[in-house]
Amino acid sequence: MKHPYRIREIAAQAGLSEATVDRALHGRAGVRESTVREVRRAVADLDRQRDQVRLGGRTFLIDVVVQAPPRFSATIRAAMESVLPALRPAVVRARFHLVEESCVPVLERVARSRSHGVILKAPDVPAVVAAARALTVPLVTLVTDLPAAPRVTYAGLDNRAAGATAAYLIRQWLGDRPGDVLVVRGRGSFRGEDEREAGFRAEMPRRIVEVVDASDRPDAVRDDLRTTLATNPPIRAIYSLYAGAGGNTAVVEAFDGHPYAVFVAHDLDRENTLLLRDRRLSAVLHHDLRTDLRRACHAILQAQGALPGPIRTNPSAVQIITPFNTPPAEL
Repeated sequence: MKHPYRIREIAAQAGLSEATVDRALHGRAGVRESTVREVRRAVADLDRQRDQVRLGGRTFLIDVVVQAPPRFSATIRAAMESVLPALRPAVVRARFHLVEESCVPVLERVARSRSHGVILKAPDVPAVVAAARALTVPLVTLVTDLPAAPRVTYAGLDNRAAGATAAYLIRQWLGDRPGDVLVVRGRGSFRGEDEREAGFRAEMPRRIVEVVDASDRPDAVRDDLRTTLATNPPIRAIYSLYAGAGGNTAVVEAFDGHPYAVFVAHDLDRENTLLLRDRRLSAVLHHDLRTDLRRACHAILQAQGALPGPIRTNPSAVQIITPFNTPPAEL
C-alpha cells in the first residue's frame, strides 16, 4: 500500500497502534481484513486532507461520528473536508466514523483513542447519552441535539422554528383548499426530527398523517405511502422531516397518480436540488452544514484553549430554497 505518510500519522488517523498499522501496511499475518480496511480508509482520509497535514502549527484531531443513512453521512464528510483548510493557523484533521446502525461502539472506541474533540450526530437514546458521557474530550452535537450529554455546544438548525416554517409555507400554498397533510420522518429517536415535528404540528391545523422512511430499505417508504394513499385519498401536502434510504424521490414516485399541491423537504443535497428544478418539490428548508461544522470546530478549539472567547450556542437560521433560487445541481 503506497503512501507518503509516516506510520505515526496513519495510526493517529485510524485510531490504531503503530505496530498494527505497520503489520497491515506490509501485509503481515495476524491482521484482520477489517483492520486493513480501516488503515486504507485512514490513508484515503489523509489524501483528501493533504493540504491541512502539510501546514505548520499545532495539530488537532477531531472525531466526526455520524449515525445516518449514507447520503447524509457523505454530505457531512464533504462539508467537513471543505471546512478544514479555513481553520488555519491551527491544523485540524478529521477522523470519520460514519455508521447506519448504533454509534455506541464507535464512541466507546473513540473514548479510548487519542482525540481532541468529537462532533456527534446521533439519536437521543440512553445508550448514546451514556457513551457520550464517557468521553473525556470536548463534545459538540451536530444537527440533532443531546441535551443530557455533556456537550460544550450544539451546532445546527433551529429545528422547532424550521418545522413551524414548513407549516406556514404549506398553509400559504394550500389556502382554503381541502386536504390532509403527510409527514414523512425517519426511523429512530432523533431529537431534531422530534423538534421539527413539534414545531410543525403547533402551526398546522389540518389533519396530519405520518409515515416512516426506513434507513435501510429504499422501497419501504414507497410501499407504505401507497398503502396510506389508498386509505387517505385527500392528502394534498407533504412535509419530509428527514429522508431515509428511499429519499424524497421515493415519496414522489409513491404519489404517481395522486397529485399534491405542495411538498416541503429538508436539506439541499443533489437529489433535492434536482427535484426542485423539476418542480417536484415546492421548497427546501436548508441550512449550511459548512457553517455548522465550522462553528463546531471553533467550539472544540475554544474548549482546548486554542481560540479565545466563550463558547456560545447559536442555532442556524433556516433558509428557504425554491425552484427560483436553487444552486447548481452538482453541489
